[in-house]
Amino acid sequence: MKINTALILCAGYGKRLNQLTINTPKPLLKIDNLTLLERSINLIKDLGIKKIRINTFYLKDQINIFVKNRNFNIEIEIIEDGKEILETGGGIFNMVKDLNEDHFLVLNPDTLWNNDYLQSIIEMEKFYFENKAKNILMVVNKMLSFDKNLKGDFILVNHKLTKNNQANFIYLGCQIINKNLFQKIDDKIFSISKIWNNLLDKNELYGFENKNKFYHATNFEIYQKLLRSY
Repeated sequence: MKINTALILCAGYGKRLNQLTINTPKPLLKIDNLTLLERSINLIKDLGIKKIRINTFYLKDQINIFVKNRNFNIEIEIIEDGKEILETGGGIFNMVKDLNEDHFLVLNPDTLWNNDYLQSIIEMEKFYFENKAKNILMVVNKMLSFDKNLKGDFILVNHKLTKNNQANFIYLGCQIINKNLFQKIDDKIFSISKIWNNLLDKNELYGFENKNKFYHATNFEIYQKLLRSY
């Protein structure tokens, strides 16, 4: 089996980069002359995935124009959150609910994606299908984070994720998820952590370790450092 559609989460306000995102949506900020969104699209193309859906809300017209004016040579569809922002979980479900597919790659463009991640994502996809996982998150040891203020989200043991105060793995902003997980969620607006927590309670949330250095546009200070050193 293979994933045919990838999702990129682009609806957020980017409040931690407020000096820059008042007039520009965070996915269109540039580092090393490439927008964060473009980095995500290029990686998805190189993975051989056929279609991309992007959700929008804040400053959505700018993202529409950017995608329309660029020839990315891949099918891209913009899905608007609507009259209110749906958060990460609601945004993902809104993008997939009308598709006749079950498995999706989801990227958060805050991470500086590049081809160094290709092999890890290919291996994660293989693991996901071989182990019949419902959800798998790509994680990295916090020691590899460019932003040293980021705290760990999870503990990773034998490809299973758990949580406690000693968490030393950070979620990278890349996951593979099964659409069927949304069937029991009644809310329209919700964080994807609601699904993660349900799986954590059943010891069914998988993790896949990436060993690249992790660059993430966390806030204004880190963004300025990335501009100087990435």
